[in-house]
Formats: sequence, C-alpha cells, structure tokens
Amino acid sequence: MDTTLKDPLVGQVLDGRYRIDARVAVGGMATVYRAMDTRLDRVLALKVMHTSLSSDETFVTRFIREAKSAARLAHPNVVGVFDQGTDGTYVYLAMEYVEGCTLRDVLRDKGALRPRPALDVLEPVLAALGAAHRAGLVHRDVKPENVLIGDDGRVKVADFGLVRAVDSQTSATTDSILGTVSYLAPEQIEEGTATPRTDLYACGVMFYEMLTGSKPHAGSSPAQVLYQHLNKDMPLPSAAVPGMAAALDALVARATARNPEGRPEDAVALLAEVRSTRAGLSEEELDAVPPQAKDGGEQAVAPAEQDATGTPGDAVVPSEAETSVIPRPAAGGPVPDAEPMDRTALLSAVPPAGAAEPAGPARRRMLQPRWVLVGLGVLLVLLVGTGVWYINSGQFTKTPAVLDQTQSEAAKALADAGLDVKVERDYSQRVKRGHVIGTDPEPGERVRKTGAVTLTVSRGPEVVKVPDLRDTPLGDARRKLEDAGLEPGLVKRRFDEETAQGSVVATDPKPGSERRPGAAVGLTVSKGAPVDVPDVVGDDEGDAVEELKEEGLKVKIAKERVHSEEDEGTIARMSPTDGSRLAKGDTVTLTVSKGPDMVEVPDVEDSSESEAKAKLEQAGFEVRVRRVFFGDTVFNQSPDAGEEAPRGSEVTVWLR
Repeated sequence: MDTTLKDPLVGQVLDGRYRIDARVAVGGMATVYRAMDTRLDRVLALKVMHTSLSSDETFVTRFIREAKSAARLAHPNVVGVFDQGTDGTYVYLAMEYVEGCTLRDVLRDKGALRPRPALDVLEPVLAALGAAHRAGLVHRDVKPENVLIGDDGRVKVADFGLVRAVDSQTSATTDSILGTVSYLAPEQIEEGTATPRTDLYACGVMFYEMLTGSKPHAGSSPAQVLYQHLNKDMPLPSAAVPGMAAALDALVARATARNPEGRPEDAVALLAEVRSTRAGLSEEELDAVPPQAKDGGEQAVAPAEQDATGTPGDAVVPSEAETSVIPRPAAGGPVPDAEPMDRTALLSAVPPAGAAEPAGPARRRMLQPRWVLVGLGVLLVLLVGTGVWYINSGQFTKTPAVLDQTQSEAAKALADAGLDVKVERDYSQRVKRGHVIGTDPEPGERVRKTGAVTLTVSRGPEVVKVPDLRDTPLGDARRKLEDAGLEPGLVKRRFDEETAQGSVVATDPKPGSERRPGAAVGLTVSKGAPVDVPDVVGDDEGDAVEELKEEGLKVKIAKERVHSEEDEGTIARMSPTDGSRLAKGDTVTLTVSKGPDMVEVPDVEDSSESEAKAKLEQAGFEVRVRRVFFGDTVFNQSPDAGEEAPRGSEVTVWLR
C-alpha cells in the first residue's frame, strides 16, 4: 500500500510558501518530502521534524542550531541548506533536492563495484566530510543512504542536519544513537564520543561494502554487530574478492582501525591517502571485476573526470567538471539552439525561398475554402471536446484536502462536496488522535460526484511500555520483550549480590517507559556475588583444585608443566592471578610445576673474572663475585664444578 495516503502533509503548503508534493523518506527524527518553493518556483527537499518531537523545546533548539551549522557548509559535494522555519507544530528545513538515487540503491542494484567507480564515489564523499571537519563539524551518520548520486553523476553527502561540533559528545545508548550500527566506530559504542575519525571509520566500512557487495560485520541482531565492531578487526576486502590489490586492503584497514589513533586525523588527510593509493594502482587493478558484481562489473556511477591536483588545504574542493550541473557539449561539437523547434504548430510551413505567392482573385478563391475548413474544424473540436469533457471530467469532482482536520470537519467538507464518507482508523506517530491521516482517493484526485471518500482517522501514537524484568532470567526476559513488541538490545553484566546470577538487574530504558514498537531495550544482567580468587601458587595440585571449587569456581589444568621455583607437583602459576574478582562458575587455569630446572655447574677455577661470568651465565646461572686479594683469577667456586643446581640460582666465585 502506498504509505503516502496516510501522510497529512502531502498536498499542503507550509509557511505559505512550500507546497509538499510527495513523501521521499521517513527517519527517526524527521520526514523528507519533495516540495515546490512557490516563491522562487524551484523544486527542493523539505525535511520536517516529527510533531511528536516538536514539543520538546530542547530538541527543537538543537535541530535549529545544527541546521545553521549545516548551512555554513557551502561545498559542491554537500547537499545545500536554503531555509529553516516553523509553521504551527511543524519545524522544517528546506534543502537542495538531488534528482537521482542513493549509494544504497546502487549497491542493491549492482552488488559489488569495481575499484575505479568505488573510488569515484569515495573521493567526493571525503571531500565533503573534509570541508565539515575543517569547519569543526562531525557528520556522525555516514552511510550509503546518506550518499546521493545525481542523474548527472554528481556525488553529494546528505543529512548534515545531524552534525555536531567536534568537541561534543553523543550518548551511545540504543535509543539515542544517531546512526546505523553497521557504520558505528568502536569509540561511539563504548564512550559515546564522535570525532572526525568516527566519520572515517564509517567511510572505511562503506568503501569495504562497495568493493565486496556486503557489510563487513553481519549478525542476526544489532547487539551482535556492535560486539564485532568492538572485538574484531575489520576483514580485508581481498578475503571476499580474491586478487584485489593489497593497497586497497591497506586503505580499508587504515580507515577502520579499532583504535582511533590508528586512523588519519580527518577526511582531508584520508583523501590525500586515497588519491596517493589510486595513483599507484594499475588500470587492470582499477577495473578488476569482483565476482559479487551483478552486472559483470559495468560502471555503476559516471561522474565527470576527477581533478586529482591540489594541495591538502584545497583537496576538499573538487574541480568544476566534477560538480557541474549543466551538461557541456563535447569539444568542437554543435551548440544547442537557444530555443528548440515547436513541433506542435498548426500553421502551414513557410514556402520555399523564391516561390511566388498568388495575388488578387486567385488568392481570395484559395482563402475562402480554407476559412470554411477552419470553421468546420473548430465546430468539430468543440463538439468532441464537450463530449470528452463530460465523459472524463464532467461527472467527476476533486477530493477536498482534509488532511489533519478533525473527523467531523472532514466529514462536513466532504458532505458539502456531495460525497459520501467512510471511516477507517489507524495508529499515527505524528497526527493527533481524531484527526485525518489520509484519504482514498488522495486530495486533488478525481472522484465521482456521487461516490464515497474513505477517511483514515488517527488513533494516536501506538506505543509499548517497557515491562519490569528485574530478577527475570535472561532468556525469559528476551522472550517477554519480544512478546511486548520490543527488541532485546545490548546485554551488559555486573556483580550484584541481591540478584541471582544470570537474571536481569535493570533495563535501559526503565520499566514503564513508553517506546515505539520494535525499539531496542538494553539489559543489565547479574554476575552474582563476586568471588575473590584465593592464592594457590605453591599448593599441592589436589589441594589447590579443592580450594577453588569450594569457592564456586571451575578449574582447568594446563596440559604442559613448567619448571619453576615451586616443588614438583605443586602449582607454579594461575590465571587469573590471586585477588581477582570472578563470578561463580568462572574458570581458573592452573599450571603445575615440574620443579626446578637442574643444571650442571661448569668448572671456572683458574679462569679470569670475565671468562668465569660468561661461562656461568651461559649455563643459566647468576654470578656473585668475592675478592680475597687484588687479583682477577678464580681460585674457588660454590657450588663446586660438576654439581647440579637449579637454573637461575646463584654461583659464588672467589678471586685472588
């Protein structure tokens, strides 16, 4: 079903200026529409904040502040911001409308891209981000859905309305992350920080996706993907595309280093590395066809030739050819006519040059039948037109625009137009309860004068309350969330002496909070009361195992035994070490001692001090020197030569 039917803004005019023609996309914070600026007569994109958020003064203030930040970015690869305003409960942002598709559409249609077109997309994206970074802004939501590719091949980065100052932070909880889990950097997940390097991580993930046709980390839930971002290095594209140039692997690894310090400082620096890498690739490497390509490697995008010159300071500004909106004729080609030929004219063709025009009576005789034919033609057109009008329009009227009106107001307007009314009801996150969400037919569409219009009336927002899951085992808690229409989110664990191990201690958000269906709820699970690991190094193996098990810990004995200072059969070392805090059921690994490593003491008598030290240290002993007289020759040693002593023990030599 066309969801536009239920959108109250389609067909309306905001602020007396912006006529909303169609809905383009819906996000968590706002809805984007294609609109017409009736004052300047131009098509633009209108981003309207959800009315459920517009009552939050703090949120609206941030929306306006960040819109002003985005408007400062006058860059050919950034979607421009024209205007910002409010109309009643609607807060909007007027932006440049790019006719074309998103990078997500390209990847869905083409699969993997050849390195050349992938770089053709990556470079202008980095140019746009570089301008933002140098202006002190971070995008925070770089993903294929926010990379627009115009019909003329231009690449533009959208949704800079979510930018924030470089030094600011954003919460990394499930409900407030402004981004998609597949493109979140580890520091965004763990610490909630957003810096230029977090944008580079997202670009690296996106570049991997262009080269391979799939995301690097997959999982059945967002929590699994987040775990991989935190604990696994980014896979190399060549693992999915055999034969891919090693330089491209290095580029992805550089941009997606888990430690932010391992990435370039901002997009300008990464753009310079990308261009350097590209210059070092051969034509065969740039045009290698990945097996995941759905079209045999055909070019997915065709931007104008990139200008790879310039210093790092101006690298964020592509060449004019790269961003030009007006198609240019080929060198030496014909220039298009200023005005195209009107091929609908009813006038007869101009006679050829030099042809004589009839004059006098002969000319009048030619004009008389022409006027008769014209008159008959006009009469015929009127008769036929009247019939066609009645068949196609005369028995119809237009559906009145009643969106966002109350049910009674809408019903009266339809009755005044001679139309019957049918009513259906549905949930809406943006339209007040009892107001009209949509009509069938849509506003402005034809309907028979004796026909009926179906009104869809809002039931108000459909919300789900977070259940109280405290003391509920983790598996049961997940099932209860799913039964309530919510999604289990990130699971954290902590020691809690009052809650049984494996049961829920708390939820994020708290019980009773209202959320949209499908929203994720984080769970904190108890590790039970902490266990202090006792020191069993030097204990007999059996005694050590028994002591640890009495504390509720599991024990694993390492297969290999080691030499140590401890007696044979006792514990040489343990992991984790004593004093660590574990949960009951955790495992402690014990390594059993083979006893000291006995080594035969070499004979160093009559040797010089340096010779004796070298010989004993080479055998694994430490050397202690005692002087009886001022001499340099060993005359006695302890232990004696030929005796066995533990490796690492001390041998004393006397000099005279």
